[in-house]
Amino acid sequence: MTLTRTRETAAHRAVVSPYWTIRRRDNLVGYLFVAPQLVGSALFVLLPLGLVLWYSLHEWNVLAGTFEFTGGDNYAKLLSDPNLGEVLSGTAVFSVGLVVLNLSLALLLAVLLNQRLRGTTFFRTLFFSPVVVSLVAWTIVWRFLLQADGGVNGLLGTAGLDGPNWLRGEATAMVSVIVVQVIKNVGLNMVLFLAALQGVPHQLYEAAQLDGAGAWRRFTRITVPLISPTILLTSIITVVGSLQVFAQIAVLTQGGPGISTTVLVYYLYQQAFQFHHFGYGATLSILLFAIVAALTLLQWRMRRKWVFHES
Repeated sequence: MTLTRTRETAAHRAVVSPYWTIRRRDNLVGYLFVAPQLVGSALFVLLPLGLVLWYSLHEWNVLAGTFEFTGGDNYAKLLSDPNLGEVLSGTAVFSVGLVVLNLSLALLLAVLLNQRLRGTTFFRTLFFSPVVVSLVAWTIVWRFLLQADGGVNGLLGTAGLDGPNWLRGEATAMVSVIVVQVIKNVGLNMVLFLAALQGVPHQLYEAAQLDGAGAWRRFTRITVPLISPTILLTSIITVVGSLQVFAQIAVLTQGGPGISTTVLVYYLYQQAFQFHHFGYGATLSILLFAIVAALTLLQWRMRRKWVFHES
């Protein structure tokens, strides 16, 4: 009888397992590790997004102390804004020019500095050093260099050329801002491309060279496919960064001449903090978020067509 009860008790213990199993303990540890990131994302990403959406449905006048619900009036104003078309076209010109020039120059520099030649370490440091310089200090220096009597025109004057006032001409202001931003950040993408190039097996180049492939063919058929994941990464980073440029515009041109260099972020700043249209500024930020999300998603979906090992 006692033996039977002992067997039943043992069977019951085997069926009723403890709540804190090894799997549940491991899951709890994992949740505790990711909890700070989840809390930070909720407080500093999701909550601000929700507040911006809420503000876009109101008209908030800080000076008068009023906060009135307006529904979709701000979105209707967005569709009828006479300046928005020119602002979006200026944003597109800036983003396309910056992305194309930055990625092309960064890849070219990375290929050149990946060679086993003397002095490459010095030039790598030289091209990367602007990345660690203060953005505002960098922009202020270039504002003085690009004035009518600045250093750039002084250098051109030694060659007998008369340079324009780069930041005040409609044909040169946007180009100047793009070039300043490219020089500032091209070193970051260059380093990423360098790391990717150094991971390409050298045996592939030797085999292709033995088969008679030239330098350009080796570059397009071996180098580009194998570093395509890095190209995807740098393109996403550069596109998102180009749509969030503010300090360069504020310091160099203040959106001028006219609104020829006014990008969407600076226009948002003007509406919210200069004209005190906080509701409309929040609506513009929703538009900016939608554009960034759409372009990022588009690049991510298109990766399957050209990124190596993606299907």
